[in-house]
Amino acid sequence: ALELIDFKNALEQFQNLVEKMIIQKTKESSGLYTKDDDEIDYNKFYTTTRTLFGPAVKDQNVQAFFRKVISNLDERPEWLEIFGCFTGESDGMSSPSKESMVLLVSEKQQITHSVVKRKDVIKGIVKVPLLHFTVTASQRGVLTVFSKQRKSFFSFSFYFHQDTAWITGCDFLPNLKYVVAVTESTVILWDYKSKESKNNGFVIKPMKNCLLCVCTVTVSDNLAKDTILMGDDKGYVYLLTVTNEDFIMKQSKTEKESQFNFLNSESFNIPKRKLHDDWVGKIKYFSALKRFGSCSTDSINSFVLDDIKRLEDNLPVKEFSVSKGVNAFTYCGKAKVIVTGG
Repeated sequence: ALELIDFKNALEQFQNLVEKMIIQKTKESSGLYTKDDDEIDYNKFYTTTRTLFGPAVKDQNVQAFFRKVISNLDERPEWLEIFGCFTGESDGMSSPSKESMVLLVSEKQQITHSVVKRKDVIKGIVKVPLLHFTVTASQRGVLTVFSKQRKSFFSFSFYFHQDTAWITGCDFLPNLKYVVAVTESTVILWDYKSKESKNNGFVIKPMKNCLLCVCTVTVSDNLAKDTILMGDDKGYVYLLTVTNEDFIMKQSKTEKESQFNFLNSESFNIPKRKLHDDWVGKIKYFSALKRFGSCSTDSINSFVLDDIKRLEDNLPVKEFSVSKGVNAFTYCGKAKVIVTGG
């Protein structure tokens, strides 16, 4: 919040600088301006802009912005362009590089550590603010935790050996302190704190349908359990509650060479309900609303927003239809709106 306030102040000062420069240049063109110590030339414009925004702006963008202002005083450029971001055609200017497409950030750090191998892709990325780290899961089974301490990143990864099943999503269990990931037929619970290379987690299987997405329900005050929501390729949404006792009481025999302990899915009570007539593309729980959302490319039951209790009964759910379905959605608490993308 403090960074946002600082940025707004800097932006206001920058816009005042531009207005003052336009007034000065307009007077110059009509012969009414008398030079004084407050004259804004390029050097003063460059120095002031650098002071306001620091390394977030690049020299070529400052120069281009200044040139654009003085060449056409009636049609001033958008402030976004000082960062190399353009809202329309750039009038022949070179397109901005990906390096400059960041606002509100004065320092950017690139993590060069490779967490995936060739022909692998990241399928899930989750930020865990309370613990200051980020979890990623790759399609071919690499689970990684990036932790930030003292302004530097370090990471530790785990490779989940599998035959053909690909990881389709991941999240973090805040109470049990496990990383959860789903494949086409299993649920993976990784104890990232364990220093053992084997048996440092659990696999719940088999799951009858192909799991496509997963999220954590952040409502439980019980530090010994977490609740997980999952969506599959048949339009079903599942509700799975996992406790510390499950890890002890429901273990199956584990092979010596196995990475994980196996838990039989039939030993769990996993309510499920068919909410869509096509794949469940994304599922998310909103603590502020005490509701979960799920979406699908289904044109009839495109988006559902309701209490997780609806997964355990047959009461009607709140849903709406969008032509060709919904692929993504999010909630903005400040604006109190849900936005969907189809």
